[in-house]
Amino acid sequence: MRLNNLGLIHTNISRPDPEDVARLSKFGVATIHEAMGRVGLLRPYIRPVYNGAKLCGPAVTVLLQPGDNWMFHAAAEQVQEGDVIVAGCTTESEDGFFGELLATSLTGRGCKGLVIDGGVRDVADLERMDFPVFSRAINAKGTVKATLGSVNVPVVVANALVNPGDVVVADIDGVVVVPRELVAAVADASQAREDNEESKRQKFREGVLGLDLYGMREPLAAAGLEYVEN
Repeated sequence: MRLNNLGLIHTNISRPDPEDVARLSKFGVATIHEAMGRVGLLRPYIRPVYNGAKLCGPAVTVLLQPGDNWMFHAAAEQVQEGDVIVAGCTTESEDGFFGELLATSLTGRGCKGLVIDGGVRDVADLERMDFPVFSRAINAKGTVKATLGSVNVPVVVANALVNPGDVVVADIDGVVVVPRELVAAVADASQAREDNEESKRQKFREGVLGLDLYGMREPLAAAGLEYVEN
């Protein structure tokens, strides 16, 4: 009887419609997070390793062991064009799991980036390659290849559950996970939110105050707010 999900590679995962992923990619993390009802964010310590990094794609998930990057090499075989790698660890580790050679390998498979709750290195090379990486740390410390993890199992990354095929979107504001079955609906909701905000933006340009646009005056008065003329 298997007692854990270590030592497994699932080779057949469901991915959302690429057209829905493309629609979702037009929106920022903050918009998507709000459109979903303010859920799905990874913890804010996951940051881009270079300015301008951004990504959007279905997740090939990797469960790593601390100080061991063996499973990245196994995961590369499972990557399809447009995927992103999303990597968690069985316990906290900030070692440099990932660098330029792995990025080169993944690029050759059509991978569009990496999100990892761990460390990475070779940042100058990653930026030169324009291979977007969002990580917990930048750390030159190397890793070994000795202990089994898994590929395409559910993983917890920076407090967020990521299932294989979920879409991960990342930009300067953070990282958000969209469940695979909700990608089309979230893209629609994000577009509606964007349209609504553009309407508000135009009113702000015309000088309308948020106090009036959002109907704040009465509730503020009811809460006891007073205007005092000196």
